[in-house]
Amino acid sequence: MPNDARLRIHYHRDFDGMVAGAVLATILRELRAEDPCWASINYDQRTDWTAFGAGERFAVVDFHFHPRAEYWFDHHATTFLTPALRAQYQQSDRWHWDETSPSCPPLILAHGKAHWGYQAPERFLEMARWSDKIDAARYVDVEEAVFGDHAALRISRALTAAPNNDWIDEIVGALAEDDLETVAARPDLEKVYQRAARNRDRALEQFPPTVESRRGKVLLYDASSHQIRRERFAPFYHHPEVHYCVGVIPTRAGFHVSAGENPWNPPPAAGQPTAHIGQIMEAYGGGGHRSVGGANPESLQAARRVAGEIAELLRKALEARTTP
Repeated sequence: MPNDARLRIHYHRDFDGMVAGAVLATILRELRAEDPCWASINYDQRTDWTAFGAGERFAVVDFHFHPRAEYWFDHHATTFLTPALRAQYQQSDRWHWDETSPSCPPLILAHGKAHWGYQAPERFLEMARWSDKIDAARYVDVEEAVFGDHAALRISRALTAAPNNDWIDEIVGALAEDDLETVAARPDLEKVYQRAARNRDRALEQFPPTVESRRGKVLLYDASSHQIRRERFAPFYHHPEVHYCVGVIPTRAGFHVSAGENPWNPPPAAGQPTAHIGQIMEAYGGGGHRSVGGANPESLQAARRVAGEIAELLRKALEARTTP
């Protein structure tokens, strides 16, 4: 097959996206006569989304719906960027969306079995279980989330210190071939993991001064300095009493606003659904799930403004739930 005819799998640049890419690549290679390659994608790459992938054959997993994708699988409630795109989606043997799935790999495995007769090996089933746990933050407690040492958690942790996107693509190839323990034992991954673990420890030390406010069980922080390390669960590690955290963090492409619900101290049910963070983020050009989401404003000033607005929206949502 000529190189320009190869299908490229675009996968979201996180643990469940990587596993989703590895699973789909394996299925297509074994059952669909494809020789796929792959490349990661993130929210900063969705500008002019309709023109994305022009001139190439591609698939998309764990990311926004694209009508030209030959294969597409996702579980995000905010996957359709416009009503017109939503109208173009129709489930088929190549497209599948299930917003009830905690992560993307299980729905690809189920789809592969139902439509193509794929029998998943145990290593993929294990990866899918850990994808659910990691992507839906179903950790036993904050200690496991921050200091857990399972192979899947070591791989996920290593991503936070990945040297470049090519290396992440290489790890996807390893996940397609080997089990979690084997991949986690790679010398290059162990080296990156150790750097990521040091970054985690430093991030936990650096987090307290970044807190801007802690009102109404919503914590707002500003970790936008490139000198500050990031730890996703640091807000809940230091402040287990809060229900939500909203923060500004740096990325290679600019600045990111992240918001999340405390998995170990969620908002009181009060007989109604909690605020949908992913839908809130959509208004700022981002997306996500009910309990977690993010956006990439155009500047640091905009990111700080957006973070403040979202924190206030979440405070008001909590007040509405507790007011008689």
